[in-house]
Amino acid sequence: MKEFMQLKKVGVVLLSALLMAGCTSGNIDNTDQTVVNITDEEVPLSGRAGKVEVLVPTASNQSVKKNDYALLDYSNSSQGYVMLKYLKAVDKKIKVQVSLNEGTVYTYNLNSRSEYEVFPLTQGDGSYKIQVFENISGTKYIQVFSETVDVKLTDEFSPFLYPNQYVNFSASSEAVKLSNTMNKQAVTDLDVIKNVFDYVTDTISYDYDKAKTVQSGYLPDVDKVLKDKTGICFDYAALMTAMLRSQGIPTKLVIGYNKDVYHAWISAYTKDNGWIDSVISFDGNKWTMMDPTTASTIGKNKPIDPNNYQGKYTY
Repeated sequence: MKEFMQLKKVGVVLLSALLMAGCTSGNIDNTDQTVVNITDEEVPLSGRAGKVEVLVPTASNQSVKKNDYALLDYSNSSQGYVMLKYLKAVDKKIKVQVSLNEGTVYTYNLNSRSEYEVFPLTQGDGSYKIQVFENISGTKYIQVFSETVDVKLTDEFSPFLYPNQYVNFSASSEAVKLSNTMNKQAVTDLDVIKNVFDYVTDTISYDYDKAKTVQSGYLPDVDKVLKDKTGICFDYAALMTAMLRSQGIPTKLVIGYNKDVYHAWISAYTKDNGWIDSVISFDGNKWTMMDPTTASTIGKNKPIDPNNYQGKYTY
């Protein structure tokens, strides 16, 4: 919601400066005066637009590749994602690997057998290889699908605005509704980031028991984290990312290492500040190192060495 100030606008002023200075005497001749309208004009002071549309990934079936095992819809790859569906009704683990130009390989679980799942293309433009593997036994998998998709992003920020497996949200998510409510009066994107960061770090507590028992393949449920008000670093980062993306702020969920601890944090983008991803601090104008877990557990103003953070994957 934009804030406004009232400015009075005068159309014509015909009173003589000489009269105002007392250089003439006698009564003012009303016939020499013109009656004018003075209107109130609203002047926008906010840098943010109105309501932001929550983006929804779609499988539009315009560009597809398939075999007997998998169906890949890459119709919207220019928006930074593909959608994949497994066609075999098998009770086996299915893995998906996404890599750009033979670079870093991103490995996901394909959990659904009847619905599309969303996989982000976060490494920029280029030739992406999409591979699907079916489990044979233990850690052994056989490749059952492999295709290459050439990607040219229409907007470099698109991959960091849509929901995906790791940051799963929609317009009906409670996390999105809360973000809408708390940011109604936000003037700038930095205001939104501060509101969301403060809420998550002040409200969500670290779940040490969950951290001890969490299994490989875990995916955050942002609404459950919001309801329970507890979570691990993955939950903190996913919740904050969902709340910011729903406000139209490009946000990366980063997974890597804080020293030797596998960790998750975020990086948010504003036009005035660029990507905010260095160290935790706020000087009234700029945020750096968006690590909500660390800020929640040890305090927002504690010094943190950015050299301890080594990102491995970006979602």
